[in-house]
Amino acid sequence: MSVVEPRLTVERRLLREHTLIIACDEVGRGALAGPVAVGAVAIDAPRARKRVPEGLRDSKLVPELRRPAVAERAARWVEASAVGWSSAAEIDDVGIMRALGLAALRAIADLRGAGVVPEDAVVLLDGNYDYITPAGGTGLRVRPLIKADRDCASAAAASVIAKVARDTHMVEVHDAHPVYGWVHNKGYASPDHREAIKAYGLSPLHRSSWAIGEAPTLF
Repeated sequence: MSVVEPRLTVERRLLREHTLIIACDEVGRGALAGPVAVGAVAIDAPRARKRVPEGLRDSKLVPELRRPAVAERAARWVEASAVGWSSAAEIDDVGIMRALGLAALRAIADLRGAGVVPEDAVVLLDGNYDYITPAGGTGLRVRPLIKADRDCASAAAASVIAKVARDTHMVEVHDAHPVYGWVHNKGYASPDHREAIKAYGLSPLHRSSWAIGEAPTLF
């Protein structure tokens, strides 16, 4: 099956009415351990006229060893990028959907701090549900779009930038809890991760409110 290459059709249409797009995508939503991360990138009309960076795809479609280079090219292509985070403890406290919204708002706040977000900016959000507005983003224009990370180059950029950032974080925390194999599974429900949980129980970085024992194996 051929891989769909992301395009800029949606972005160019939105940029007829807005001076800037903030494209957002999450990673780590289905993990058993570690934070959820939301990538946000800012793209304006001049950048939407440039070529899509080489190899850019939804992060799930980019081989792991190639992702850092693709993320670097994506970060150079957009006007600015940021990654917002919500910890496992926060996910346990407020639930995954509110945590996603808070992480997205933190990423957008970083872009605002960089001075690149005008009043008429629009948020292009991967998925079919606006989790940003209920988390406090009432002043934002949010446009959810199913498969945006597959079809829209800006959302693919947000996806791969966030994926590389979260994977790097999980590798960094691996040494503190090596029995779970996070350097390989990045906190997802791989067979080795599930076996380690059965043998050693949960770490402070696990999402303890989840039905972890019943979680599907994703690797």
